[in-house]
Amino acid sequence: MRALVVGAGGQLGRELVAELGDELAWSGTREELDVTQPDAVAAALERVRPDVVFNAAAYNRVDRAEVEPGRAFEVNALAARSLALAARERGARLVHFSTDYVFDGRSDRPYREDDCPHPLGCYAVSKLSGELLVAAAGEEHLIVRTSGVLAAGGSRQKGGSFVDRILAQAREGRVLRVVSDQTFAPTVARDLARAAVALARAGTRGLVHVTNEGACTWHELASAALSLAGIEARVEAVTAADLGLAAPRPAFSVLDTGLYRSLGLVPLRPWREALAECLSGATAVPPASD
Repeated sequence: MRALVVGAGGQLGRELVAELGDELAWSGTREELDVTQPDAVAAALERVRPDVVFNAAAYNRVDRAEVEPGRAFEVNALAARSLALAARERGARLVHFSTDYVFDGRSDRPYREDDCPHPLGCYAVSKLSGELLVAAAGEEHLIVRTSGVLAAGGSRQKGGSFVDRILAQAREGRVLRVVSDQTFAPTVARDLARAAVALARAGTRGLVHVTNEGACTWHELASAALSLAGIEARVEAVTAADLGLAAPRPAFSVLDTGLYRSLGLVPLRPWREALAECLSGATAVPPASD
């Protein structure tokens, strides 16, 4: 497999580059390839001629999207379409990443791939639009929906990871207020990258949900991180409404990974195990949710 990775400077992009190894033909950060420029995208694919294109570029500032929806759609929807078209024209397959936020959170069970999306905010709508535009561009695509991505160093757009910020605030002696009314499945970027590359190698197409095993709230994630780091701190459980967040979020957005597991690939480990490994300094961790 000859692969190209866009968005290589982000937490998922970095792990994709590491996982691909000798199969990586080219990777680029936002500075090296602006995915919102269709001509630049086409030129890059023409030069490299990959078999598979991994799109790890994304606008994921959930609350900021409410005041700058144009930018969210430019990156999450229109750029995804440009990549899909450029890949199709050169006989390559696009692996595109989406989010659990395409659902409204009203389900009483984990969401399957065939459940009808109902996004609540501008970020979520832009991500669903990207899914639809990628699917409409041709048959050679794989859309991987995931949830609460965590990685060492976190997201540069957000000033570090959720876990990094929690630990830093706790060390400063600050009282932590963390949302306890949103349930999701934390997903380590390294595990997600391994799964996505395995799916690409297997020639998988369509839509697949991929997350680490288990589910929790942001409050539970913060509490677990503090415990594993050996830091004592008060963590106040609050609601999203208490924090006055600009963007609505699904109260329950756990994704059903039954389809992925049915493909015979290595299942992702439980999120607590991955978090422990991260905080021990062994590998990657933390999330990219606002």
